[in-house]
Amino acid sequence: MKLGIVGLPNVGKSTLFNAITKAGAEAANYPFCTIEPNVGVVTVPDERLKVLTDMYKAKKTIYTTIEFYDIAGLVKGASKGEGLGNKFLGHIREVEAIVHVVRCFDDPNVVHVDGKINPLSDIETINMELIFSDMEIIERRLQKTKKNLKGDKSLQSEIDILEKVKVRLEEGLSARTLDLSKEEHDFIKSLDLLSYKPVIYAANVSEDEVASSEENDYVKKVREFADTENSDVVVICAKVEAEISELEEEEKLMFFEELGINESGLDKLIKASYHLLNLISFLTAGEPEVRAWTIKNGSKAPQAAGKIHTDFEKGFIRAETIAYDKLIECGGNLATAKEKGLVRSEGKDYIVKDGDVIHFLFNV
Repeated sequence: MKLGIVGLPNVGKSTLFNAITKAGAEAANYPFCTIEPNVGVVTVPDERLKVLTDMYKAKKTIYTTIEFYDIAGLVKGASKGEGLGNKFLGHIREVEAIVHVVRCFDDPNVVHVDGKINPLSDIETINMELIFSDMEIIERRLQKTKKNLKGDKSLQSEIDILEKVKVRLEEGLSARTLDLSKEEHDFIKSLDLLSYKPVIYAANVSEDEVASSEENDYVKKVREFADTENSDVVVICAKVEAEISELEEEEKLMFFEELGINESGLDKLIKASYHLLNLISFLTAGEPEVRAWTIKNGSKAPQAAGKIHTDFEKGFIRAETIAYDKLIECGGNLATAKEKGLVRSEGKDYIVKDGDVIHFLFNV
């Protein structure tokens, strides 16, 4: 899973990236500090793996991961090449979803590219550059499709969808705000439009407002806007996340208590990412290895098996599965779980659930 961190210059993108990846991306108080995207791989925290590792005394524990791309700050005119914009937009095209960092704090010591703090204006600046880029793609596709229409009348339905998207973009609204059928969604997704990518707005607040962020007027405005396009909002403080990233586990808990919070911004961001991309995790467990595997919610057992190895999907016979909490109730003892009828034998049509602990049987 690849997420791109975007936003205007000096909103806290690289500071956040440093904190959640410990990758040491350069962070400086001037625009265009980041040109090539830094990439960091983040382990997805999952307490279930720790419990299973202790239970089976597993030799290895493998967590699932998320890749974060720290993409340089965009400015007005990026779609026309301003501020190396075309290069930056190309980097956004490579990710599955966008984490749009929005500045929601006042600090005279940190310059703002527009000279004032206005989160809605900042969001509009970024979104309009994505929209302008998408309009060019739609226009080119429309011209090509209309040209081919004479020889293939079935292309009219494609033209209708393209026109629908064009109208929305011309209204200054992102393509993701459209209400589309599954067929329309699949077609538009194939065009790889930037404004159709799902977004999490990361409202970056000051250290003093971490526990009271709901009272922050900037955050309220970001939430109101996000509601108009069914996007998620995660409140973070990049500076605090940087401090948390340097602490040991026990120190983190004490730090959370001092701040009046119960989880880090990273944890909130990961949860929101999974929700945004409709992802879940199933587990495999035993003495050699305990591991989490990320799949799309709604995936069937053979597809989940294929996540481990393509041979598992091709030769799938059945999946022996038990819910994580039921396995814990039995102390990890599968024999006991089977006696209680908690281990199920599922076939090709079984839809995997989050937290399923699965053993796949397959033919080579």
